[in-house]
Amino acid sequence: MSVQFYNTLTRDKGEFKPLEGNQVRIYSCGPTVYSYAHIGNFRAYVFMDTLRRVLQYNGYELNHVMNITDVGHLESDADEGEDKMEKAARKENKDPYEIAKYYTEVFLRDMDRLHIQRPETIAKATEHINEMLEFVQGLMKNGYAYETSRGIYFDISKLDKYPVLSNRNIDEQIAGARVDVDEEKRNPYDFALWIKAPETHIMKWESPWGLSYPGWHIECSAMGRKYLGDEFDIHTGGIDHIPTHHENEIAQSKGLTGKIPAKAWMHVEFLQVDGGKMSKSLGNTYTLDQLQEKGIEPLAYKLFCFTAHYRTKLNFTFDTALSTQKALNRLREGFLKHQEGTIDISNEKIKEYEDKFLATINDDLNMPAAMGLVWEIIRNQEKSKQYAELLVKFDQVLGLDLVNSKQYLEQAKKVDLPEEIAELLEKRKQARENKDWAMSDQIRDELKEKGYSVKDTKEGMTVEKI
Repeated sequence: MSVQFYNTLTRDKGEFKPLEGNQVRIYSCGPTVYSYAHIGNFRAYVFMDTLRRVLQYNGYELNHVMNITDVGHLESDADEGEDKMEKAARKENKDPYEIAKYYTEVFLRDMDRLHIQRPETIAKATEHINEMLEFVQGLMKNGYAYETSRGIYFDISKLDKYPVLSNRNIDEQIAGARVDVDEEKRNPYDFALWIKAPETHIMKWESPWGLSYPGWHIECSAMGRKYLGDEFDIHTGGIDHIPTHHENEIAQSKGLTGKIPAKAWMHVEFLQVDGGKMSKSLGNTYTLDQLQEKGIEPLAYKLFCFTAHYRTKLNFTFDTALSTQKALNRLREGFLKHQEGTIDISNEKIKEYEDKFLATINDDLNMPAAMGLVWEIIRNQEKSKQYAELLVKFDQVLGLDLVNSKQYLEQAKKVDLPEEIAELLEKRKQARENKDWAMSDQIRDELKEKGYSVKDTKEGMTVEKI
């Protein structure tokens, strides 16, 4: 069965075929590790993970690279402002390398909590300075770059077409929104490849142009070329990367190799919060830890991401997230019931589900439709181990760790009780010891109103959060 993906470059959905044999080479734009990654960021990595898993499910081998930006990402894509790493270092009064190490470890931990597979290669920008320098020198030699007092710029006038990915009028390009950034630029839309460092700048390296540091766009071009070659299969990222970062990656690669680096460009839409934009100024850039504090597991957030196609906006609210947490627990309970089932299901029925599931995931990663099939199996009144095995197979794509459903549900029952609730439970225990059944029932009802369910067993009272 063929795999169909939407390609931002061609603006259509078509059959995917690797450039070479059975191996798929992918480059994904990774995090800038100056702060905690929020759930909006992680929608892109859940998408990245789903893409990986769908390709593997279809039998492809992967060579996947993701970068870690630990230098060179300025506050504005228009080559303005401070390097985000240095700004964070000054704010926290720490070395920028210390900042990068800490937030990289937190990011990778959060990826693991979401059961996001790690790419085969995770490449840090600061470990590939030589590759970036060689790339810039190659652009200078080919006549696509020039020097100013501030740095080395890419000359877009040398290209046959710019932009090619966003297909926007160049006058609308974000990178050229302010034309007074550097009067030495030949064109207001030319962008920085290499930036000459001020004396106070911490992160800088020796170069033919003095102490300096790389621009943001050059790292992805250089590292993609090093690990994947001049041309590879898929480049992924958020839609915010389309008009500037990915456009400039293409420009750089065309200037050096004459080729657009990726055959297919795949982009995930924004995550909104309460129907609006997510931003730090609004205080709604929630982290996985903040969701966990409200009783929402990272895997519940992953399941939430499957409620919309990756190319459509997804609106996050805590109400829907809490509902998704309950849905995840129902999914686990349903899976366990099938594990204990005794009914025999025909091979034809299993094959029918397998074919439908493959068709949906191969239709440009249609995860909402795929989850519809999963729920259909979960709700089937015929409880069967064969259905449980089928769900485990489908979980190769979902990455929801269904095989450990029992452990998750048992952990959920272990309630960290507030002091007020603990005191009510102790009063109820005393009432039962005194055979004051009316008081016992009254406290039970009060606990229920506060969101806790109490059951009396031979071993004593058990409490669960409702």
